[in-house]
Amino acid sequence: MPLLSGYHASHAPLAKLPATAQRSAPSFGATAKRSGRAKTWEISSHFHCSIIGTCLTAGELRQVLIKVGEGDARSAGDHALHSRGVWLAGQKGVPGKLLNKALDRRHESMIRRATSIDSAEELQRFWRDAFDRGDISGAYWTVMTHPAANEKLVREVFGEVHMLSHLVGSASRLDIARLTELQRQAEEKDDKIAKQERRLAAAAAERVEMLREIEQLREALRRAQAANDTVGSLGEARADEARGGVSSANAAHSELLAGRLATARQETQREQQRAERAEAELSRLRLENDQIEALLLGDGSSVGDAVTTPASGMAPSGASAGEGAVLYVGGRRSLYDRLRSLASDHGVTLLLHDGGLEDSTTLLPAALAQATTVVFPVDHISHTAAGIIKRSCRESGKAYMPLRSAGLTSFLAAIRDAANAGQGRTLRAGE
Repeated sequence: MPLLSGYHASHAPLAKLPATAQRSAPSFGATAKRSGRAKTWEISSHFHCSIIGTCLTAGELRQVLIKVGEGDARSAGDHALHSRGVWLAGQKGVPGKLLNKALDRRHESMIRRATSIDSAEELQRFWRDAFDRGDISGAYWTVMTHPAANEKLVREVFGEVHMLSHLVGSASRLDIARLTELQRQAEEKDDKIAKQERRLAAAAAERVEMLREIEQLREALRRAQAANDTVGSLGEARADEARGGVSSANAAHSELLAGRLATARQETQREQQRAERAEAELSRLRLENDQIEALLLGDGSSVGDAVTTPASGMAPSGASAGEGAVLYVGGRRSLYDRLRSLASDHGVTLLLHDGGLEDSTTLLPAALAQATTVVFPVDHISHTAAGIIKRSCRESGKAYMPLRSAGLTSFLAAIRDAANAGQGRTLRAGE
């Protein structure tokens, strides 16, 4: 759900508004029951700010503004996009219709669920049920545009959404930054999944074409065999002469076909291997995307509750060192606070060592001795530190896990494995 937005007295669009776009102070809409679902320009401008801020993401609003010809929409900030969207909600022409279409498309399932409602009382129960589930965005747009909505219900729903905006505004700055980063990573994962699916489709098409060529080769071999059989029906006088020529030609042709068939089979095998690797990568990306979505839909635990772990890799105060602790070596020091927060959210004690950037590598064996599991990003660690980890873990029989990158997603997958290991699953020791 996008961040809820309270009402503002005025909203300036991306570019300077014409004089006709300036409106008087907003007022509540009519109380009469509507004959059909309302459009934004039929709703009081008092509600436009909360509708745009609650019911559309910044990315979706940006796409609408690009479609209506706002040239600077691609580079504009979220506040500028929001202001322009609030102004656009009051327009009755094509731009306003595009905005309403985007809202209806995003909340289609919620609108469909409310189709049979024909009274304000039923609509109020519908809103309360959605509100209690935390499904605010779609329910808000559905109620504000529903034919059965009256002024009392509209005021009540608007007031609850307005107060929610204050609660969101008072949330932790670090929580908001983490949510923004996870949303960005989720979008990146979606792009990667789409690319992998396109690659898989291309590989499948190549495999079909390869099989077609193989079938053509087999057909050519059958025709050659048929021609060879025809030789047997010739008269004995011409048979020897014809058989000698055909046999020579068939041998050469068969050898050529056999070579092409072998090459085709090798290429098919390589394509199959590439497809299997692509499918494995797609499965991994989908898993990481599911983990991000799970975290986005989680309880939003504050990062301020994270375990504070010294950068030197020593156990935090009061922690039981070596008992379920995870040592993270290398990575980016700028992400350490977020790593601590994610580990704390999953009940994992996290030790940190930067792999020799500021923390001496001579302290690394001591940190290793305190941990049960060791993780390190392969793209952000020195060869010396990686060698110490592998050697020490082999000697002590401890598990270590190389991470694909120093990003939060790879760490999140590893830390969940570590949390599961504490509930009965065991990480494989490094070989």
